[in-house]
Amino acid sequence: MTAAGVVSVLVQVVVVVGGAPLLVGLMRQVRAVLEGRVGAGIGQPWRDLRKLLKKEAVRPEGTSWVYTSGPLVVFASTLVIAAVAPFVSTVSALDGVADLFAVVSLLLLGTVALTLAGLDTGTAFGGMGASREVTIAALAEPTILLAGFALSARVGSSNLADIVAGTLAAPGQVLSPATLLAAVAFAVVVIAEAGRLPVDNPATHLELTMIHEAMILEYAGRDLAVVELASAMRLTVLLGLSVNLFVPWGVATSSAPLALLGATGVFVLKVGLLGAVLAAFEVFIAKWRLFRVPELLAGSFLFGLLAVSASFFLA
Repeated sequence: MTAAGVVSVLVQVVVVVGGAPLLVGLMRQVRAVLEGRVGAGIGQPWRDLRKLLKKEAVRPEGTSWVYTSGPLVVFASTLVIAAVAPFVSTVSALDGVADLFAVVSLLLLGTVALTLAGLDTGTAFGGMGASREVTIAALAEPTILLAGFALSARVGSSNLADIVAGTLAAPGQVLSPATLLAAVAFAVVVIAEAGRLPVDNPATHLELTMIHEAMILEYAGRDLAVVELASAMRLTVLLGLSVNLFVPWGVATSSAPLALLGATGVFVLKVGLLGAVLAAFEVFIAKWRLFRVPELLAGSFLFGLLAVSASFFLA
């Protein structure tokens, strides 16, 4: 563990934590402009978090430590992913633990923690949202593994840094059938995991349609601030994995200061551009019925299977 490797980890954490609310603000602003509205500005999510952090956390009577620890577990698990994944550099102090299976397990840990917290409130909305969230996660998490496994097969390692480095060494692999199929599967899963349209609408509080919002209706004050920040970080992490696993150019292969600085700028640009595209896509699509979502995720799972098959038979 070198000092330069530790700096790489710190840079990634600062970029993800500090930039996640700005990414949400950018996406809201893009939607506002396309819908003919002025918008609140890119910095509005940070202003909302600052306001919530000043308020007291009000917790429902009868809830246990499960409800209290839910936001912290989601935040901590996402923070670990931000530290270990190769967002800025493939050379860091935590490269050894940046494993595909570990990252997917951390994503699932955050989902399970929030669903249990929703159930712990004992409300109808919390239970409904938790049930829907688990249904989506049961179909989405295996697809992430399949898409990642299709990429790892050609480098012989499930380490995310090795996958990114392998693609940088052989850029022609980006246009291979396995990579393209895995990209389609991963894109659908990112939309589902991040709770974006057409799977979920992050801007709604309509009882019959909300999924993520139903689980956090009882949170307030500092607890709600942690949940909102963790949700924004989760979106940033998922988009960051998308751009770096499938379009890894710009990722630093060393811990030199200039390389880290350039890689940070490229990462911010790629994630911001992808977030803007996703926000623009949401303007022109409506939320699907809940019973159609498993069909969409089943299709992405099929693309993941095809990607794995192609990585072995078309290598």
